[in-house]
Amino acid sequence: MRDAAAKVASVVPPTPLFVAEIQGVTVAFKAESLQPMGAFKLRGAWHRLTAIDAESRSRGVVAFSSGNHAQGVAWAAKRLGMPALIVMPADAPRSKREGTLALGAEIVSYDRATESRETIAARLAEARGAVLVPSFDDPWIIEGQGSAGIEAAQQMVEQGLGPVTHALVPCGGGGLAAGITLALPEAKITVVEPEGWDDMRRSLEAGWIEPVGEGAPSTACDALQTTRVSPLTFDVLSRRGVEGVAVSEGEIRTAQRWAAERLRLVVEPGGAVGLAALLAGKVRPLAGMLVVLSGGNVDLAAYGRVLAASN
Repeated sequence: MRDAAAKVASVVPPTPLFVAEIQGVTVAFKAESLQPMGAFKLRGAWHRLTAIDAESRSRGVVAFSSGNHAQGVAWAAKRLGMPALIVMPADAPRSKREGTLALGAEIVSYDRATESRETIAARLAEARGAVLVPSFDDPWIIEGQGSAGIEAAQQMVEQGLGPVTHALVPCGGGGLAAGITLALPEAKITVVEPEGWDDMRRSLEAGWIEPVGEGAPSTACDALQTTRVSPLTFDVLSRRGVEGVAVSEGEIRTAQRWAAERLRLVVEPGGAVGLAALLAGKVRPLAGMLVVLSGGNVDLAAYGRVLAASN
């Protein structure tokens, strides 16, 4: 993971660490929303793609994502001169599709409700002889995402905030949460998911993997709509005794507005869930708390409605 952090530091500057008071407690916010492609996914993608040997790089990579991992892989592939094909849901936010295309990647669309992105991507990777780059179920990806935790911990010490005692981390498949859990072994970790998509929370409470059930509610958190977490990420989190909480769509919108007003940051719904849990009182603010704002790739029309609304 330290190697991953060094790799990332060699190509992009650290994302800023903001501070603000909540209930009289100073809380740190890691603005991964300010990565060059708008999300933390750049970290894992860069670590994974730079580990591919020269001969395999010519055949490129295949990934599957609703948008942030797609852009992270596309960004890394473009910088390394590799072809990239991304399997994306047909209902992915337009801004994320356009961002992926702008970075030079090819997109294959699928129906999120009836088709398996994993199956489609695996077949395409086999047909092309390309390397399949999962969005979270991969040791390199987890290590790369964990570099955010290493970076944040150093920034907190440098800013006189002391060590990280408790980190709130958005969770879809669990790659970021697993990485930060490994990067911050002394800190308490809480994963946060949207209601109805809180399969990691339920899995951790049950002691085995519980998939998202049929009829899951709609959510603005497209980046967190993972129907089943992987044994790899689940194992890391369960061994550390990580806990989870779920937040409502209204609580997420409130967090987006708070980030815009107090931090001057644009944060997408999935990137704001950790902040939502804190503002809603589902997690108590403590000294040394770190909240990861994992992405800022918003749909402008939807974001405008969020800012204009009062609930």
